[in-house]
Amino acid sequence: MTGYGRSSCRLNGMTAHVEVRTLNSKTLDLSLKTPTLFREREQELRALASRSLSRGKAELLITVDSLGETFAYVLNRPMMEAYYRQLTAIADELKAPHPPDLLTSILRLPEVLQQKADNLDEALWEVVHRAVNEALDQANDYRSTEGSRLQEELSERIEAIADLLEAIAPIEQGRLESIRQRLLRAMEEFRGSLSADPNRFEQELIFYLEKLDITEEKVRLRQHLHYFEETVKAPVSSGKKLGFIAQEIGREINTIGSKAGDAAMQRLVVQMKDELEKVKEQLMNIL
Repeated sequence: MTGYGRSSCRLNGMTAHVEVRTLNSKTLDLSLKTPTLFREREQELRALASRSLSRGKAELLITVDSLGETFAYVLNRPMMEAYYRQLTAIADELKAPHPPDLLTSILRLPEVLQQKADNLDEALWEVVHRAVNEALDQANDYRSTEGSRLQEELSERIEAIADLLEAIAPIEQGRLESIRQRLLRAMEEFRGSLSADPNRFEQELIFYLEKLDITEEKVRLRQHLHYFEETVKAPVSSGKKLGFIAQEIGREINTIGSKAGDAAMQRLVVQMKDELEKVKEQLMNIL
């Protein structure tokens, strides 16, 4: 589920900005992007995010603006020299001229300029720690708001399926009698060429019509719809359970469709399937 949070803090002329972005994912996939200054606190940052975010593809970004010399950079000379030797060696092998701005380009390469690790004192870490928690809380609030909208949509879809189920009732009342009359007419057409016991035929007809009865499926479908509504409104996250209930809802809808034998009822079944597919799509966003 998508989420976003942002917070800032200041201390001794230094301003730290914290951003948290999340996308839907079945597990927690956390990416940290922080200045070198915070490398020693990476495990604590991961622990903070893991406790706050139960799942999602999440990015925790910390940037720092510094005023004055309190947040200095140092030149990683061995790294710079290694880059220089390798680049000049490649240029010599290719018989290419050495670029006049080679040193400037090297300064942009990773790990050449590093922030002083000894600048991260406890006071700075405490204010950054609070800023990270604030950003995580904002991201969760964002996700909660989105979750509320998602809950409303799921409830609307389930209610739509329930309404379509009720719309089957008036069609169902005449459906079995219509099938019965159709079979009787067919029997009359073949009466001249077939010899059949009317009593036996009536028994077989009753047995056939009983197989087309959807009363049990309707009862089970109503129960599943009610259970889905109860579960989606529960205070705990139940994405997997909702997925299982949706499977049972689909099973009953399919059985009703296979027994329908009526074009108008089939159209209602197709509409129920369409609503259920939209429910399943949204369930991918729920833990």
